[in-house]
Amino acid sequence: MYIIELSFFIASLAILIPSVIIFVIVLIKRRTDSKKRAVKSAVILQIASLICLTLSIICRTIATGHGPFSNMYEFTIVFSWGILAVGLFFWRKYRITAVNLASTIIAVILLVIALLLPSRYVELVPALQQSLLLSTHVAVAIVAYGSFTTSFVAAILYLWQNSRKQRDIASLNVLDDISYQAVKIGFPFMTLTIILGAIWADIAWGSYWSWDPKETASLVTWLLYAAYLHTRFLNQWRGARSAILLVIGFCAILFTFFGNYIFQGLHSYL
Repeated sequence: MYIIELSFFIASLAILIPSVIIFVIVLIKRRTDSKKRAVKSAVILQIASLICLTLSIICRTIATGHGPFSNMYEFTIVFSWGILAVGLFFWRKYRITAVNLASTIIAVILLVIALLLPSRYVELVPALQQSLLLSTHVAVAIVAYGSFTTSFVAAILYLWQNSRKQRDIASLNVLDDISYQAVKIGFPFMTLTIILGAIWADIAWGSYWSWDPKETASLVTWLLYAAYLHTRFLNQWRGARSAILLVIGFCAILFTFFGNYIFQGLHSYL
């Protein structure tokens, strides 16, 4: 089963890289005659890559008997899956090539990182044996992380284009709206992630909240995105200030996600 799983994983990465190359060529050359066909081909490759990655995750789940939550390799591939899935969702709605390209590049980077991580099947430690609860915990976290990645990408493109006289990616209002809509999706899922994590913590360690470093980092991340929504609703923040806040929020996401290599705490075995 491991060979089949790995084959789907490699296929996913191998298919995704040409998609990135096609999008880059489209953005550089800006040829209108073949642009639609090229972009369509790139999106088809992304869908095929997402399908292969899905099959790889399914194979691993069948082989291990639990969801993808036991180590950083599994977290990284499902993070990539979330970015691709949410990216395609927003592509269907907005059709902004640069946003799709930037999200896909992040997904490729994560898949390459996953190649370098230990991927062996290991027996779950007792704290990870709440299979259904943890699978749900990870699933909602991936939707949140994927959505926040899209909001980050749109925010970066907003800041970059706002500093230029030529507005050639998309209108600033559209980029701002993509960021906002992505956070609207991601924030409830991030909230649910923390709630489910607290329930799991009580079952595994006897306490809903232990101020574990990764728990604390997740809370800080949640507060940053709550601040973004608060300032947008009550203070009518738009544009560059909101975009900067989203960039900071995504940095917190990365710090939380890769915190297993930094923190020494209850989550350090992941």
